Amino acid sequence: MPQESPVRVVIVGGGFGGLEAAKGLAGADVSVTMIDRRNHHVFQPLLYEVATAGLSPGDIAFPIRSILRRQSNARVLLGDVTAVDVEQRRVQTSGSGPIDFDYLVLATGASHSYFGHDEWEQHAPGLKTIEDATEIRRRILLRFEEAERSHDPDERRRLLTFVVIGGGPTGVELAGAIAGIATRTMAQDFRVIDPSSAKVILLEGTDRILGTYSRRLSAKAERQLERLHVDVRVSTMVTGVDDSGVDTSAGRLDSSCVLWAAGVDASPLGGGLGTDRDRSGRVLVEPDLSIGRDRNIFVIGDLAHVRQGDDVVPGVAPAAVQQGRFAAGAIRDDLAGRPRGSFTYKDKGSLAQVGRSSAIARLGRFEFSGFIAWMLWWSIHIAYLIGFRSRVVVLIGWGWSWLTYQRAARLITKPWTPGRRPNADA
Repeated sequence: MPQESPVRVVIVGGGFGGLEAAKGLAGADVSVTMIDRRNHHVFQPLLYEVATAGLSPGDIAFPIRSILRRQSNARVLLGDVTAVDVEQRRVQTSGSGPIDFDYLVLATGASHSYFGHDEWEQHAPGLKTIEDATEIRRRILLRFEEAERSHDPDERRRLLTFVVIGGGPTGVELAGAIAGIATRTMAQDFRVIDPSSAKVILLEGTDRILGTYSRRLSAKAERQLERLHVDVRVSTMVTGVDDSGVDTSAGRLDSSCVLWAAGVDASPLGGGLGTDRDRSGRVLVEPDLSIGRDRNIFVIGDLAHVRQGDDVVPGVAPAAVQQGRFAAGAIRDDLAGRPRGSFTYKDKGSLAQVGRSSAIARLGRFEFSGFIAWMLWWSIHIAYLIGFRSRVVVLIGWGWSWLTYQRAARLITKPWTPGRRPNADA
């Protein structure tokens, strides 16, 4: 008798969830095809360190092929999935043509949301990819260079005013790191300007920053930012962004560098599944993370709207990791003839860095902040980095930066063009 072909599992997206799903099928009688538009996995929690010159891109990115090279039942394709044909169980790709599947795991994540104002993106880039991080780094460093050349005091003030929109973890980390660059890293590098005179403004539309944490921790984080001379403005809505600043509900802010950390939209690929989605475009999934019309299609990570009781599972890396493992386990259960269970998110806590030697942490019922929380933040992030080399490099680089206040990756990666408007860099 001819040997039956193994079950075809296609995984779209090489982020935390997609990689865990692929690794969870190691040794199973399936053929795994991992498809991603980039050839590398990015450790997104440390992207802001690349954006603020603390780390180089290679420190937090790792080739997907290298991650799966020892998994004989897995292959990796570089490509962009453009559509999913649910009825035919086939994905359309931009480079490899149609690819058939028996099981599909969609883990394509999310992109920036500008709340209907996509024209703001060119003036206020977000932070989701290595390309985003290096562009933000370039803009931040260029502003100091342009201020050094300027002879107009008003223009210098505008060039050295940085506005971060969004008071979540990414916005808080960006604001604190920029303040650290200005007051410590580059304090003595210029001869005309005083980098420590730079103004960092953090805007948040709700009544407090870090709204997923308790009010006590939010207040502590705000005080820590203020000690770094970050101007935190809550209950402030953004009404416009252009190449010279930001319009808000409280008035106009002139700025040469505006960064976006305010919201996300789920990948548009979920719109072709023929199932319900929430306001952010996330797919409403069943308790086993499948879609209602086809139990062989799983949606995980930032693309999935997963309810657990009265709450929605947050779009964070630990949740994506757990969902990827669960999807792989559900496929194994099907192959073994076992009933699937329901996904349960185990919240192990959350942390956010606020600045040098400062962070906030929530671990179960316990909340704390300051240096201990900061050490825990770094320990956990280093432990979760992929690859021994990355852990060692980041640990050494972090230690050197902490001791010397220096950020070694201060590279402007595109040539400066005279006459270009400050925010017309994209």
